[in-house]
Amino acid sequence: MIRVLLADDQPLIRGGFRALLEAEDDIEVVAEAATGTQAVTEARRHLPDIALVDIQMPEMDGIEATRQIAADPSLTGTHVVILTNYGLDEYVFHALKAGAAGFLVKDVLPSDFLHAVRVAARGDALLAPSITRKLIDRYVTTPPPASTGANHLTTREQEAVTLVARGLSNDEIATHMVISPLTAKTHVNRAMTKLHARDRAQLVVFAYETGLVVPRG
Repeated sequence: MIRVLLADDQPLIRGGFRALLEAEDDIEVVAEAATGTQAVTEARRHLPDIALVDIQMPEMDGIEATRQIAADPSLTGTHVVILTNYGLDEYVFHALKAGAAGFLVKDVLPSDFLHAVRVAARGDALLAPSITRKLIDRYVTTPPPASTGANHLTTREQEAVTLVARGLSNDEIATHMVISPLTAKTHVNRAMTKLHARDRAQLVVFAYETGLVVPRG
């Protein structure tokens, strides 16, 4: 069962998402929050698998709420998905750097919304290659040379991180590297451990910011 926290200051939005989620057999809404402060409190109380967090909320915005959830050792199993009305903007990028696993625009199709929740619950980043390119092209203008962080990775781990940044799943990484999916997952997990990355989304940001992957014009 996927346990979800809904954090949005608009009751109508929360109610719509709750109705959609609770119609599914494998998803349960365990808590709601109307402010960023409440989102952090409810996350700590219920330990959800997914926290759907609106970027703009009273008391504490979604970015700071994401940062606090991501930094809490008791919430390592909680994946934050940012909800936004505006699509691609600087707030989304800051939220990803703060520890969000991805983002969704609120007018997403119901089927895509449910798919995204399940993708995030299994630990994959909600970043299609086209979205990743737009994010990085806009907010990471001049990637520096690979940092010492990248140098701590083995060659195979660097390759795996590069493929994650290009939007590949573990199965696709395995095919590309001619290894088993389990080995691909091991490379990705070891890279996350070495880089202190919370999830795959942070690997994506790291890969571009350190120059492992360079945006193409």
